Amino acid sequence: MAVIECKDVGIRYKTGNFRGIGLKEYIMKRATSRYEVNEVWADKHINFALEKGEMLGIIGTNGAGKSTLLKAVTGIMLPAEGSLRTRGSIAAFLELATGFDPEMTIRENTYLRGAMLGYTRAFMLERYDSILEFAGLTEFQDYTFKQLSSGMKSRLAFAIAAQVDPDILILDEVLSVGDGAFRKKSGDKMREILSAGVTGVLVSHSISQIRELCNKVLWIDHGHQITFSDDVELYCDAYEAFLRGGTLPPLQGEDGHAEQVARLAADQRAYKEELAAKGLEDTDRISEMTKEQAVATAIRILQEHQPDALNKQLRSG
Repeated sequence: MAVIECKDVGIRYKTGNFRGIGLKEYIMKRATSRYEVNEVWADKHINFALEKGEMLGIIGTNGAGKSTLLKAVTGIMLPAEGSLRTRGSIAAFLELATGFDPEMTIRENTYLRGAMLGYTRAFMLERYDSILEFAGLTEFQDYTFKQLSSGMKSRLAFAIAAQVDPDILILDEVLSVGDGAFRKKSGDKMREILSAGVTGVLVSHSISQIRELCNKVLWIDHGHQITFSDDVELYCDAYEAFLRGGTLPPLQGEDGHAEQVARLAADQRAYKEELAAKGLEDTDRISEMTKEQAVATAIRILQEHQPDALNKQLRSG
């Protein structure tokens, strides 16, 4: 039995010229039919199913409809079409750093956020020290939240949210918070949770994370489902080639889909082999490097592909 089942789901937003107006003006517009309502479909005809212990990676460019789909899975939004069923408790890691009080201390915010997530006070008393230690903020617990850097805020939010035991885990770009060391720590924590048989859905712009953590992939483009597949490597390669300027494949099931995906994937593999032969790093790994490694890799790539731009920048500097 599927833990998450999405059948022909469509999700839409409604917009119009009635925002920011008073009640009287709104009533007049309604009475005279002088108002407009526009429908924008964020997702259309989305289909997938996940069994217990499976991990789905959702890929797509900005505006593809990925985060909107996650909101529907968590129940924040309701589909306008189709059906979406989940079985079991859900823990959603969405917009981690929101919901904190900037004037309260780290200690106060930790207990407050725990209460918002449904944790009991006894549970938080037991876990408090380990939360601060995991976030690397033990020495900062009497600071106000507004005194923290954005990275420290995200680390605290992740450490609190990670104290969960759900049936379904929803992750939206949360494994990229903090520095390289914390990203590894947060990734290890997610693998620990998932290894217990939790069913997961991950949205990430890091294709290496999708490859490493997921056994299913869903590719969405402007709300349309390009594919849902268990061939994660094939479609990650094809997607990376698409990001480099390749042609978007037809939807799965349409003529030419398999052929175009195969061509994109082959092109990406050849590109990676070329980079390796020239001693260049896979650019998807830059986010996992130290600052010095990332800068060196970026300079090598510019030297190879944009030498004029690099020389111009060096002269101006």
